[in-house]
Amino acid sequence: MTAQLVTVEREYFARDSVELAPLLLGAVLGYDADEGRVAIRLSEVEAYRGVGEDPGSHAFRGKTRRNEVMFGEAAHLYAYFTYGMHTCLNVVAGHPGASAAVLLRGGTVVEGLDLARSRRLGASDRDLARGPARLAVALGVPLAASGMDLLAAPFSLEVPASPGPFASGPRTGISGAGGGAAFPWRFWIPGEPGVSPYRRHARSHV
Repeated sequence: MTAQLVTVEREYFARDSVELAPLLLGAVLGYDADEGRVAIRLSEVEAYRGVGEDPGSHAFRGKTRRNEVMFGEAAHLYAYFTYGMHTCLNVVAGHPGASAAVLLRGGTVVEGLDLARSRRLGASDRDLARGPARLAVALGVPLAASGMDLLAAPFSLEVPASPGPFASGPRTGISGAGGGAAFPWRFWIPGEPGVSPYRRHARSHV
């Protein structure tokens, strides 16, 4: 049974990223592109804290041109480019200056299925948004959207009225201490098809 979804104010997102992350499980993020709308129900996320606190975070060593959105207002999009080919999407968390965010790791397309399929040719419906780069492609959100308000058009974001059960564990693919058991900040909905397989980094301390 799908949880009831509600629209919330920005203050809802202005909390510690580790607290916010599981509250986003089951949330539905939509994006209206020129060719149409796609919406995804989130089933897997990862929390990242900020300066000097989280060695796995882009903000660990301070503000840069790349990560400056993380230091801003909650519920804005922090998008970044990785491996020279992938865009990943995050929800900024906390109050301005907190430099925290929640990575959207995976989900299931619940609106605009045909459009999402056209963007991910050959992928199964299960894999359309199963993984952070796939999620961004399925939604059609470009890197240039970084900094945009997720609570305003062309985005929409609704969260479950009542948080459901979830599991947690080490973040995936993070090297060094940030990928270790001391940071069990990956959260997912057990049994959801949009959850990606855990991938330990070769140099992680798990």
